[in-house]
Amino acid sequence: MEYSKEFKAAISNFSSAEKDRLIFRLLKKDKLLSKKLYFELIDPENTDQKRTQMEENIREKLMLLNKYLSNHKYYLMHIRKISSEITEHVKVTTDKYGEVSLNLFLVNEILENNDQLNALRFDNVYKLYLYLINKITKSFTLTKKLDEDYWMEIDEYLREIRQKITHNHYLKKLCENNGVNLNWFATEKIPANIDQIVKDLKTQGFLR
Repeated sequence: MEYSKEFKAAISNFSSAEKDRLIFRLLKKDKLLSKKLYFELIDPENTDQKRTQMEENIREKLMLLNKYLSNHKYYLMHIRKISSEITEHVKVTTDKYGEVSLNLFLVNEILENNDQLNALRFDNVYKLYLYLINKITKSFTLTKKLDEDYWMEIDEYLREIRQKITHNHYLKKLCENNGVNLNWFATEKIPANIDQIVKDLKTQGFLR
């Protein structure tokens, strides 16, 4: 929505007390905006600290979730909730590096359970694996938009994930069947047009 000059002028004419009341009313209705302003104005923690805190949060929640791994619907539902927390972290802090690193961290931590995952039927892990593959391909796209100074750190995540995928028969097969090349798991080997490649794959019915 665009605001006219007249509307902006009318808002500017509010007294300080009126503006304060209006701001607090808006903040009550928009929790994300409230968190963002708190972070930008008075939060003692910086973006790096918030990211580290998110990593600890992800690890702790996954440890609790491990016992529900065979209950694939329940497990995936809570993985999506963790993912939404990462999204909120990115919106609050505008942490572009964290948008990639935290999602890859989540994938990596889930695949720490490869022994248990390999023991489950393909039907029970299909949706989870497809979800992880989509997270990885999105990370490829976002990585290409990051400053190259971050690539070395991203490479560490990708290297670990690739190694775990090669030890997971169903996940490896699903990557191949959906057009995801394992050679892409290095920042320099991610195709420059990866966003278009992913879009074309989805158009053809893959990654769904």
